[in-house]
Amino acid sequence: MPATYHTRKRRLEARVFRVLMLASVLVIAASLGAILWSIVSKGIRSLNWEMITQVPGGGFYIGKGGGILNAILGSLYISLGSVVLGLGISVPAVLYLNAYSRQKTWFAGLARLVFDVLFGIPSIVYGAFGFTVMVVLGLKTSLLAGIVTVTLMIVPILARAMDEVVRLAPPELSDATYSLGATRWETAQVLLRQSLPGILTAILLAFGRAIGDAATVLFTAGYTDSVPTSLNQPAATLPLAIFFQLSSPMAAVQNRAYAAAIILTVIVLAISLTGKFLQQWLSRHRI
Repeated sequence: MPATYHTRKRRLEARVFRVLMLASVLVIAASLGAILWSIVSKGIRSLNWEMITQVPGGGFYIGKGGGILNAILGSLYISLGSVVLGLGISVPAVLYLNAYSRQKTWFAGLARLVFDVLFGIPSIVYGAFGFTVMVVLGLKTSLLAGIVTVTLMIVPILARAMDEVVRLAPPELSDATYSLGATRWETAQVLLRQSLPGILTAILLAFGRAIGDAATVLFTAGYTDSVPTSLNQPAATLPLAIFFQLSSPMAAVQNRAYAAAIILTVIVLAISLTGKFLQQWLSRHRI
């Protein structure tokens, strides 16, 4: 009798949690569908080739002709530049923590704590910090300032995500390399190659955060209707283009904001699908 009672209880718990998990999946899927429907239904009519291939013309923000090519390229410049610069900072830090430093030293614990704290800081704080540094140094808004500030924001994301991936590598892997006479640097390279699929996921997370954030670039990268040709020029971004157009009282301009949101979503989706393909390829063909 007790055995039957406990069996029924376990089955009931399994069913309840299964229903809860299914409900969670449906809520997430429905939320995504609602967001996509909202921006597509309002912006698809304003989305055209001119909007993608031209910069804003005279009177663009009151409903006249032009496009958001400046914001598209500006977002890609800042996002790609910050990811590359962030990798240059976070990869050596992660390799040091996992190949050169002992896992449970106070320094390794402190470094991970610092990354966790930086991870939770709101993006507007990074933007304010970047703006303060610019004022002290007498700098003006520019593409370079935007890249540096966004890099500060995504380095904790890259570092913590890659650190967790590298720590999942089997300890026997490092032991095997050392037993073959490998140096610490050679062992670090083996760990890096073993963790490539997970590192790619970290890069995608950082890129998505970088291209979709407005607060960090509002005071640092500025905004311009032209495409920047040097690092010292201001740069527009898609999130700010969406914000400025939504602030307009004109319905036609607001619809363009939703069209810009479609473009931003398509860029993130394309990057994610490409990353997913590369993850599967790397998982099958480890180098």
